[in-house]
Formats: sequence, structure tokens, C-alpha cells
Amino acid sequence: MLSPNWDTVRLSLHVIAATIWVGGQFTLAGLVPTLRAHDAELPKKVARQFNRLAWPAYGVLIATGIWSLLRHDMASQSNAYNLTVFLKLVIVGVAGFAAVVHSNTRSKVVLAVGGALSGLASLAAVFVGILLTSAH
Repeated sequence: MLSPNWDTVRLSLHVIAATIWVGGQFTLAGLVPTLRAHDAELPKKVARQFNRLAWPAYGVLIATGIWSLLRHDMASQSNAYNLTVFLKLVIVGVAGFAAVVHSNTRSKVVLAVGGALSGLASLAAVFVGILLTSAH
């Protein structure tokens, strides 16, 4: 059997947190029509409860992402790799910002746009993260 190490722990925590953050967003989006059919306020209540899991998961993503950056000598990486890291940081920031906007608006348009942007940016962050992981 292969021996686990700190890189295994870091990557596992990152993937688990991404599962909660990204998968949870899409699961919740899929449940909204059914929740709304039962009670117009139910999606908001469920979203507030989901946020109790999602935001700590986002924090774990940030922490394990920083941990990953500290594991690599960025000065010795290619320009393409460093640009991709920068792109991921921007995408992660957009996902978090859009989620904050989504969570703190009363406008249905802003709610929809913020949720969609957060979900799409989160998917993009997963893709770029896999791209970075496969580069090593």
C-alpha cells in the first residue's frame, strides 16, 4: 500500500471542500423549484443552512490553496504556470464575491446573476485547479 503524506492530506481536504462548495451550489440550485413549490420562503431557509457548510468549505479551499502555493517554488515555475495560478486566484475571488452578492441581495435579477456567476466561476476554478495539478 502506498503511504499517505501531507500532500495527500492537503489535496484530500481541498477536494472535499470543493465537493461541498461546488457540488452544494448545484444541488441547492436543483432543489430550489421543489422547495419553492412547498413554501416560497423555504429556498432562503435552506440556503441559509447550506451557507453554514459552504462558507467554512470555502475557507478550507482558501487555506489549502495557500498551502499548495507554499509547497511550490513559484519563482522556478514557468510563466504559463504562474499565469494559470493567477487566473485561478481571480476565478476563486469572483466565485466568492458573486456568492456574497447572491447571499445579500433582495433583487431577483442580482440573485440569479450572482448565483449563476458563483456556480460557473466555481466550476472554472475546479477545471483550472485540475489543470494546475496535472502540470506537476
